[in-house]
Amino acid sequence: MARRDFLKNVAAGTAIIALGGGLYRIASDDRSSKARAEARPDGRVRLPPGQRVIESLKPMGGSAGDPRAKSFRLRLHGEVVKPQELDYDQLLALPQVEQACDVHCVTGWSVLGATFLGVRVATLAELAGVKDSARHVIFEAAHGYTANVPLAEATAPNVLVTYRLDGRPLARQHGAPVRALVPDLYFWKSAKWLTGIRFSRRDQPGYWEVRGYHNHADPWREERYG
Repeated sequence: MARRDFLKNVAAGTAIIALGGGLYRIASDDRSSKARAEARPDGRVRLPPGQRVIESLKPMGGSAGDPRAKSFRLRLHGEVVKPQELDYDQLLALPQVEQACDVHCVTGWSVLGATFLGVRVATLAELAGVKDSARHVIFEAAHGYTANVPLAEATAPNVLVTYRLDGRPLARQHGAPVRALVPDLYFWKSAKWLTGIRFSRRDQPGYWEVRGYHNHADPWREERYG
């Protein structure tokens, strides 16, 4: 945050906290309280337990991939009838979905109502012809990072391969040019710098799962650690 913006926000009474070497605006306590009182369509409270609302997406590190759209390739493979590889233009030629959703990080922050644009994983699954034998989706990303999600959850209507956030192309720190978006699970499942989607017969725990994080990662159940 620029010094001028920092001073302006402090003068206005906005709460500022330091997270991971950066400064971030915290939404008002009223907003967090309101979100805890709101219900989602599935009946769960909007803000999961143990979460606090901040106003913008926080970079969460990781080994960055190539951010150039011209270098992007997305491999669809595994238990599919038509394995294939899409470039950036081919991805954008598919049916697009824009949605506002909440995202929740295992470290305790949440961002409400972020707007993402992208392609449903369900659309990509249909394009590749997923076999009946597939049970899981493995999101593959730069430098060997993976995140595992059950097929039924990965093909839910709100799960995207996304390339725009709040009307702008993804920043490199957020996974440019393309990342996964699985908003109903902790945000580490939404793999940044996406390179592939592998449809698998068997579950294959990913980078954080084999390091002690929960295999499923439901924020409302606080499935933080295995």
